[in-house]
Amino acid sequence: MRGATNGSSRPVWMDTATVPVFPALVGAREAEVCVIGAGIAGLTTAYLLALQDKDVVVIDALGVGAGETGRSAAHFFPPDAWYHGIERRFGHAQARLVAGSYARALQMVESIVRREGIACEFEHLDGYLVAQDTRGRALLERECDAAARAGVQAGLVTRVPGLGYDTGPAVCYPGQAQLHPLKYLDGLARAIVRRGGRLHGASHARRIRGDHRRQMVTLDHGEIRAHSVVVATHTPFNDRIVMHTKQAGYRSYVIGLRAPHGVLPHLLLWDLGDPYHYVRLAAGPDGDDVVIVGGADHKTGQDAHPGHRYDELEHWTRERFPMARELAWRWSGEVMEPHDGLPFLGRNPMDDDNVYVITGDSGNGMTHGTIGAMLVTDLVMERPNPWSALYDPARKPVHGLGEFASGQANVAARYGEWLAGGEVDSLDAIAAGEGAVLREGLRRIAVYRDSDGELHALSARCTHLGCAVHWNGAERSWDCPCHASRFDVDGTVLHGPAPTPLESVTLASART
Repeated sequence: MRGATNGSSRPVWMDTATVPVFPALVGAREAEVCVIGAGIAGLTTAYLLALQDKDVVVIDALGVGAGETGRSAAHFFPPDAWYHGIERRFGHAQARLVAGSYARALQMVESIVRREGIACEFEHLDGYLVAQDTRGRALLERECDAAARAGVQAGLVTRVPGLGYDTGPAVCYPGQAQLHPLKYLDGLARAIVRRGGRLHGASHARRIRGDHRRQMVTLDHGEIRAHSVVVATHTPFNDRIVMHTKQAGYRSYVIGLRAPHGVLPHLLLWDLGDPYHYVRLAAGPDGDDVVIVGGADHKTGQDAHPGHRYDELEHWTRERFPMARELAWRWSGEVMEPHDGLPFLGRNPMDDDNVYVITGDSGNGMTHGTIGAMLVTDLVMERPNPWSALYDPARKPVHGLGEFASGQANVAARYGEWLAGGEVDSLDAIAAGEGAVLREGLRRIAVYRDSDGELHALSARCTHLGCAVHWNGAERSWDCPCHASRFDVDGTVLHGPAPTPLESVTLASART
């Protein structure tokens, strides 16, 4: 219903770039490698394999950058769990491996930008982690020491330079980076095509089946036979249970405010607040700068009316950046948080050795998508990779047992909603442009009323594992609180792992 996007909000990137549109795949195709997903993970994988003369076909249910990459803040920064957290959970040697993979990913992006001449506003800049209050100084000192042990250049400063307010102490990480995500994907897509790769939009993969010799990817109107398949769909749809017990989906919110060009320094900023915040600048469409501020996360499907989160971000921003002018963009994106803090990159544990997944971005999608592409390329090419054990999707959640237990308890509680009443007592309570879950006998029905007053009724049962979906008023979508599947108001899948749309139903009495 909305074209190539997975929500009703519009990121600044969509107003400042265009991406190529590729036709849907119809009929049968053969390839050495099928990549599912045309975000940074999928396109980088396809590009690196094309450099190795592999015959690659890329498919996406929507189109290039229409998923979570196009909703990212698109900066490269230290791990979301921070180096002291990784060292505590995994040990000193593994923290050094993580740091090495992050450095290699950034080098890879920069080399691709230069090799292909991609004008995507890539730039190096310093990143700062701030505590927001003096009580956080001890944690900043721990992080600075752990980063140094991991081989990362980092230093403690008394405040972030160049800002009009006193941030208090901060850890400075020199040499971080940012880019325009859609301009980068545009360049990657064109480079893949130049090297013989094939791309298809509006091509929804439904199923993967096969053996170690050949896999069959079934689409709505076609099929692809390939020796290897890479599932780069943010969260895998081919694994029904296992991977989804290891991570949880969160909705993250972003605002963009216009500001006069040059009044703020180009830097990256993150804080230790709860809720946390992150800040970067981008070039606006009219020569101004755009102050991009994000955060205010919550578990997917567990806030029906999250508009207040945009208001909270704006209030926080205007307190610290009074030169910011009108609020011009508001959007949200999906973050998959692995329970142990590291992404899942490599062979899918429930398939043969020739099916791979890239998931668990943990808010570091630019970095983890690139690391995953490098790692999977090595596996496909049957080369050793130093990070394969570190990021192995088959690893047990022994370093995040508390988060694992909490996540499973949260999911179990959501299934109990099937015994509860509806969110509204009657259809009359649903305003135009809004949705709510209504109980009708034994059924829970997801009902949306469009701007003309027409009702659209769907089964509230998520087609992944049967959890009851909830309304998302910010994106006008039905979101699953168990495993982060998302659906359009007509039931179309916007975000997996759900494999099929929500079922249309007929209301017993549809009075408007």
